Amino acid sequence: MQENLNRRVDERIHFYFHSFGQMLTAEESVPPKRCNAREPPLLQCAELVLPYLNPSELANVSLTCKPILKLSRSITFRRASDASRTFETLPIPFLNAVDSHPYAPFFYTRSLVLPAPLPLLRQPWGSSAVSPSAKCHLLRAESVGFVDGAGRAVSGCECEACADAECPCAGLDGLDDVGRECGSGCRCGPECGNRLTRNGVAVRVKIVRHRRKGWGLHADQLIAKGEFVFEYAGELLTTKEAQRRHQYYDELALQGRFSSALLVVREHLPSGKACLRLNIDATRIGNIARFVNHSCDGGNLSTKLVRSSGALFPRLCFFASKDIPVDEELTFSYGEIRKRSKGLPCFCNSPSCVGTLPSEDT
Repeated sequence: MQENLNRRVDERIHFYFHSFGQMLTAEESVPPKRCNAREPPLLQCAELVLPYLNPSELANVSLTCKPILKLSRSITFRRASDASRTFETLPIPFLNAVDSHPYAPFFYTRSLVLPAPLPLLRQPWGSSAVSPSAKCHLLRAESVGFVDGAGRAVSGCECEACADAECPCAGLDGLDDVGRECGSGCRCGPECGNRLTRNGVAVRVKIVRHRRKGWGLHADQLIAKGEFVFEYAGELLTTKEAQRRHQYYDELALQGRFSSALLVVREHLPSGKACLRLNIDATRIGNIARFVNHSCDGGNLSTKLVRSSGALFPRLCFFASKDIPVDEELTFSYGEIRKRSKGLPCFCNSPSCVGTLPSEDT
């Protein structure tokens, strides 16, 4: 049923843009009154609409007329130039010398978000005519926080200028498994030095196509040991929904080349009697951390759960576990458990590679 609906939507979009292309071609045939006349109004309209189309829709409408084909190519070029859609401070390009895939489509978020109704979700990508403020807004998971007995949000520190040694929210030193930072309830501002992981991707990276393992993330600058790189952003799922998606992704993987970005993180609480479980799915909505591949030797990135004051859910952040030179691929270990003897093949090429990717029951 969903496939039939998607097919009807594709056909309707193609019909509209075919008619649109005919009108645009007719409009272009009329000589302009002035040599510096502006571009046709219909083409201006297309510049606003085309960035909302997915790759297959964009490919279909590009066949309608030459102006739309030219505009579609420029949108594809801009998409390949920045995977973050300008959400991040630094552009993150796709580089592909292997095949004809110019970029990987997905919805971008800089932080954990609650699941969105994807059939209704559109996010513009590839046009300078669409400002960042016009992009779709996803409900951030950190908007769910602690409250006191009166229902008031639990605030953070009262520091005007946080000092690592004094601020009660500080705790990111070293490469321990858990850290603390100032949050939205703290008195300090966004420029506070104790908000290291709150400003998106912190280093220059690039997404590179590999012949055997698909896309991978590479350093585009020297990254020093211990430096914060980025957090793992995506949809924060319930365990029930994570298990449902895991089964669906497994079925897709058996049908062909498909790799999900569903990550399950377990934090054992100090009592030792309970475990906090985070299900983060960056397969459809995520940031560039979704492109980090597995390495059987542990890779060059380490993970840390970072708690922001007042926020209910911690965030999974990546730090460099060693000095990482320019062009080196960024990798980490997906885990050690392999419950499937015929799991997905691993192409990490490390000396300790066991041949298959980690797998366990979600």
